[in-house]
Amino acid sequence: MTGMLAALGAMPHSATAQTVTLRPARPQRKVLLLGAGISSLMAAFELEQAGYVCEILEASHRAGGRCMTLRSGDIVDEIGNRQVCRFDDDPTLYFNAGPSRIPHEHATVLGYCQRLGVPLETSVNLNPAAWLQFDAFNGGQRMRQKQYIADARGFMAELTQKGLDDAWLDAELGESDRDLLRQFLRSYGDLGAGDRYRGSTRSGYSSGGLVAPGVLRDTTALKDLLKADFWRMGMHFAESSLQSAVLQPVGGMDRIVSAVTARLRSKPRLHSVVVGIDVQPDGVEVQYRERGELRRTRADYCLSAIPAQLLLGVDNNFSADYRRLLAGRPRGKLSRLGLQMRERFWEAEGIYGGISWTGQDITQIMYPSGGFGGRKGVLVGAYILSGEINDRWVNLTSDERIERALQQGEKLHPGYRSYFESGVSVAWHRMNHMLGCTATGSDPGTAAALRAPFGRHYLIGDQVANYGGWLEASVLSALAALQDLDAKEVEAA
Repeated sequence: MTGMLAALGAMPHSATAQTVTLRPARPQRKVLLLGAGISSLMAAFELEQAGYVCEILEASHRAGGRCMTLRSGDIVDEIGNRQVCRFDDDPTLYFNAGPSRIPHEHATVLGYCQRLGVPLETSVNLNPAAWLQFDAFNGGQRMRQKQYIADARGFMAELTQKGLDDAWLDAELGESDRDLLRQFLRSYGDLGAGDRYRGSTRSGYSSGGLVAPGVLRDTTALKDLLKADFWRMGMHFAESSLQSAVLQPVGGMDRIVSAVTARLRSKPRLHSVVVGIDVQPDGVEVQYRERGELRRTRADYCLSAIPAQLLLGVDNNFSADYRRLLAGRPRGKLSRLGLQMRERFWEAEGIYGGISWTGQDITQIMYPSGGFGGRKGVLVGAYILSGEINDRWVNLTSDERIERALQQGEKLHPGYRSYFESGVSVAWHRMNHMLGCTATGSDPGTAAALRAPFGRHYLIGDQVANYGGWLEASVLSALAALQDLDAKEVEAA
């Protein structure tokens, strides 16, 4: 339980896989699961292993929730902008429109991948050979990230070296420590004679370097480096504990969804929109509309992964306090766009995986972490994190989004448009039955309060975690609910 609470944001984090062991269910004990996202699917998997009868209701045409991988023929059910993915029918050509990485610390999800037989591979998050481009920097021209980083470190190390004799260090460092620090700075910044930074092989050579003598690149002045907003996020992005060593399922994130669904006796009932929830003393009754027909079902318990803002619109008998809590976990805005390219031209530029960063609306271009040396490939041609940009993006048609992404991609890859074959985009705050991405809200008490059940109704998913937006948080929210459910069953027995 402590490990689960850690991932939910209630305790310090520990990268230990969490499991749940449920006692065998009493005869005909039933659990309803609302929404077929990863939290519901993993909960159903564990419940069925213990002998519970499960019923999974999913409003959409597909299972998986935001764990969505798009391939040829797949539908994007975005309100006002419905699309069909036109990628080639090839298993290597896919686009992770939602989660695309599993951090090495997320041991519970990694454990389920092993348990379900989902093969994994490295997801390349950091690639110094990728590009950065900001209009106010370097004349708007692209630059290799390794060149920027080498110069930034070099100049910062030189500045620090010059300040070592200042009095403020006297209380912190003795002379031996000061000497070690000087050596550290020379190594860290690749400083040369006189402890000056005059360029580094770390940024690559402007010419030569193998057969012919290497000629160092010219350095970029520190005052100019500051003009590129790369230092605000992109420069350090892959150094966080959640991004520094990440994995991905081979063939797409939805391989996890397929693997767990294949193990379920009760498959998700698609096109089943919940319209009413009645929490009773001994169970929960749910009313739903399945392909136009109104139906009712009942169970001893209910685990709901319906986004809180949508759950508020369902007819229910929740208390006023519980409804206020639901309203306190709004959803964020994120958009992604996938582009199928007829050639993997980025590999001809020496880029194998990783992310290029730009100050334009598209924010990022993400390169595939597999299929190296193949012919075609799918890029993430935009990953938009800014709410302001998302508000502009959502008002564009799919074709307009693609056109904008191609225009802006030209600044990172001249000739970009000439390689384009087809594209598809997802704006999560406009996706039907979602209307949002990661749960937001700064009050940790709200998430903690929502983890407590309302009678026999449990809210699950990243919306009950401070540590939102990751599969690990969603899965652990489900396991925590199952532990509470199991305890109730023990009491009742």
